[in-house]
Amino acid sequence: MKRLAPWTLLLVTVLVLVVPLALAAAAPAQASAKSDRSPAAPIASAVSTVTGIAISPLLGTGAYGAYQWFSAKDEAARAALPWYAQVSFWVPALLLVGLCAAKDALGAAVPPGLKKPLDVMETVENKFSGLIAAGAVVPFAVNTMTKMLFDGTSVAVAEAPILATSGVASIHLAAADITWLLSLLTVPFGLAVFAVVWLGSHAINVLILLSPWGAIDAGLKAARTALLGLVTVAATINPWVGAVLSLVVIVVAYLVAGWAFRLSIFGSVFCWDFLTRRRHRFAPAENENLMFAGSGCPGVPVRTYGRLVKPAAGSLEFRYRPWLVLPERSATLPVEPRQLAIGEGLFFSDVVAEDGATLFSLPPRYHGHEPAVAKAYAMGGGVKPAGLRKAWGALRDMLGGRAMEKAPA
Repeated sequence: MKRLAPWTLLLVTVLVLVVPLALAAAAPAQASAKSDRSPAAPIASAVSTVTGIAISPLLGTGAYGAYQWFSAKDEAARAALPWYAQVSFWVPALLLVGLCAAKDALGAAVPPGLKKPLDVMETVENKFSGLIAAGAVVPFAVNTMTKMLFDGTSVAVAEAPILATSGVASIHLAAADITWLLSLLTVPFGLAVFAVVWLGSHAINVLILLSPWGAIDAGLKAARTALLGLVTVAATINPWVGAVLSLVVIVVAYLVAGWAFRLSIFGSVFCWDFLTRRRHRFAPAENENLMFAGSGCPGVPVRTYGRLVKPAAGSLEFRYRPWLVLPERSATLPVEPRQLAIGEGLFFSDVVAEDGATLFSLPPRYHGHEPAVAKAYAMGGGVKPAGLRKAWGALRDMLGGRAMEKAPA
């Protein structure tokens, strides 16, 4: 892994620098894009813009703001730009993105315990930047598309051609201005597209949070940045090519939306417990403890958030609500409590069966309280080390860190 650190650092740094520069350089390249003056061209550009920002909100918003700033004709036009297109925002935003990229690349050479707090902070940043982009940037981009579609105005949208006053713009519809109605219909649709794509992209942040190897983190970040760069370059060359690629991204994100939502909830709980150090103010209940379903829990999607319940008689039950709001469901465990154990990890622990299958994952607040959980559910296997903790214990034994036990005669 350490041998890959210089190459991953170079790859991520190049990708992070190429995307903003591609957007900044798109202004002179718009001469070819402006040849498409069809009334639907702003729609294609808006789809690419919303998709690109959703893939990486901070990088997308910062690069989009940098593009608008460089595309402005003079200082007066730059002063009239939105707040995210001002130098005071997009320069620090892109610098922060570069620092996160360097963190992921250099993380391939450092222990996971030193990088994990930074991963938590980046996951929280991705959530906040997603909320900011969804509340300000995406509605502005969709409204700009609506104005161009009806008014023929030349407000800058990423790679959007300047429309002549023709087509829909020349239809007065009995002198009635229905721009507000189109915005009322398109803005929720744009926000829905943003939410679906952002969920899929945010899952990468959670995977980085859970990954113990820095090289994997850098690879995931490089893949997401490369996808954003591909959408941007395609939309710069031709709005319709960018729109088709964006639709492919939207469809894939829709298909994995359930998995991404469950992973996002896991990441939110992980960050909350980690930042607030909740385990120091927490005690497990005698029954109905919150857990995440593992791959060994039958009939329940992985990472589903629910409660493990111990009925008065019978096997344990896992009760949960799909999407956290739908009617409650329950699943009965196929094993007895005496056949269960808790694998104690470095950051969070798992409930495992005798065959090694992971039934549940405990939130970080249960870290240090594993014996109490095992006792509450009468788990016959008790608590045993797992993951990095198990590997470290084996290494310590091999190096003579513990007193050697005498072999039986």
